[in-house]
Amino acid sequence: MALAGCPDYFLHQTNYQDKVDRSGSHQPPNLIGSSFQQSSSRNSPSHQDDDVDLEALVNDMNSSFESLYSHTDSSPLLHNGHAHLQGAYGNRGQAPPPQRPPPRSPGQRLRRSQPIHVHAVRRLQEEEQQVRPASLPAIPNPFPELCSPTGSPILDTLQPNQASDTHIIKVFGEDGSGKVVEVPADMTARDVCQLLVYKSHCVDDNCWTLVEHHPLLGLERCLEDHELVVQVQAGMSSESRFVFRKNYAKYEFFRNPLNFFPEQMVAWCQESNGSIPPSQLLQNFLNSSRCPEIQGFLYLKETGRKSWKKLCMFLRRSGLYYSTKGTSKEPRHLQLLSDLEESNVYSVTTGRKMHNAPTDYQFCIKPSKVRSDVKELRMLCAEDEQSRTCWMTAFRLLKYGILLYQNYKIPQQRKAPLAPFSAPVRSVSENSLVAMDFSGRTGRVIDNPVEAQSAALEEGHSWRKRSQRMNVLGSPSPLHPSSLSSVIHRTQLWFHGRIMREESHKMIMQQGQVDGLFLIRDSQSNPKAFVLTLCHHQKIKHFQILPFEEDGQSFFSLDDGATKFTDLIQLVEFYQLNRGVLPCKLKHPCTVVAL
Repeated sequence: MALAGCPDYFLHQTNYQDKVDRSGSHQPPNLIGSSFQQSSSRNSPSHQDDDVDLEALVNDMNSSFESLYSHTDSSPLLHNGHAHLQGAYGNRGQAPPPQRPPPRSPGQRLRRSQPIHVHAVRRLQEEEQQVRPASLPAIPNPFPELCSPTGSPILDTLQPNQASDTHIIKVFGEDGSGKVVEVPADMTARDVCQLLVYKSHCVDDNCWTLVEHHPLLGLERCLEDHELVVQVQAGMSSESRFVFRKNYAKYEFFRNPLNFFPEQMVAWCQESNGSIPPSQLLQNFLNSSRCPEIQGFLYLKETGRKSWKKLCMFLRRSGLYYSTKGTSKEPRHLQLLSDLEESNVYSVTTGRKMHNAPTDYQFCIKPSKVRSDVKELRMLCAEDEQSRTCWMTAFRLLKYGILLYQNYKIPQQRKAPLAPFSAPVRSVSENSLVAMDFSGRTGRVIDNPVEAQSAALEEGHSWRKRSQRMNVLGSPSPLHPSSLSSVIHRTQLWFHGRIMREESHKMIMQQGQVDGLFLIRDSQSNPKAFVLTLCHHQKIKHFQILPFEEDGQSFFSLDDGATKFTDLIQLVEFYQLNRGVLPCKLKHPCTVVAL
């Protein structure tokens, strides 16, 4: 640059120092000013005066360069040239030899080297740091996400304090086994059940449910299919858990409403004495414009005491009320006991002795925000099982309304495309099976269906004769019918081995007291007999299956030998099609799945 080639003494002239301090104030329109042109003309050989005014020449050059760099936002370059030169000159501590005559003005004196003020240097350095990024060329960054951690999706995932979209839940089976599942925040209870059914290789019959179990409080309830599992887990204590089990009564009230809602317990709020026709029973609960009402007597446990008080209660959409004066429905006599929106209804898993309950049909209303405070619980007790089921089912219907009906209809809509297929469709492997005849040296395919059926019957008879002959010789076959009939039922889901009578009651109640729910267990009184536990009209009954022997073969019967079966599988299949001596057919097996 031209500035770098100038002598050092130009830098400490009076006019030049003033120009440096006012470097940002000059904005000449042209790169070369008029004074610079005049001085250049004076420096030409045709000029008569040999004394060139170099001071004016340098000042004009400085003004021109200052104008250029201030216009292009590159003033730090001028600063670098000036500041370093003056700083170097100040460190030498001596003035350079004069190279021109003294100035023509008598009042003007030659200034020696002077140090730059510290404040001025700092101000120039700050300006350099502000302007330097703008003077750099605009090079695109190929990895912008690595330079902006605030908006980077990669670095944001590495931050431990950021809230994650996935959560960890642990689900337990009825046998005590547990499984850890990672679920998103918007995953419903139905989705979690379908995931567990898929991982456990179970049959998805839309009867599986997720149970919120509180062992310290002795309470549990089935989550609705639309509830978010993560939100429910947020209101649970550390001792609480999720249990995966079946519940056949989850939507049974849509199929048989009269079994769940006795007519004497359902009435209109506007018409205290009017009963609801059976055809309009569920419509009143699902219709938000109407106001159904459940009324009856319940035992209420007093807060902080073990005593119970019998009160007349009314369940409406606005909440559960009890009358302070007999059966009066007047507003002045009604007292709000619980709100439906902020509470949930639970079944009590502990016995009546723990709470000194008057009956065995207890249930509880627990606020959603309460985790383990026993004082906030509303312990209630009904007269019988039907009234308790009516109160708990009406609580769900009045709280969720049409959502329950939508949850009930969604599985049926998924099964709709399969309706035209009345007969079961055979798989490809079954269609590829053919009948073979291996009586000769080489096997052949039996194309005639009548011949194939007779060959199958002949093979079955020969197998029985062969097994009986081996039994007579004293070497029974490991696949003898008598040995098979004694163990083959143990592989079935409805068989539960040696469990107590009370345990069978508990399992039936947990999986829903619907008609046809059954299980088979070993008899405690007779080691060779079995017991069929069956639920009918919300009552649990027990029937003993006794063994019989005829012609050296053992049979099982429920009616003292009138109807005999070779094993328990045949017995169950028969009573699934025929009621016989039972109050109803066998419909739903009580199963326990290990996760």
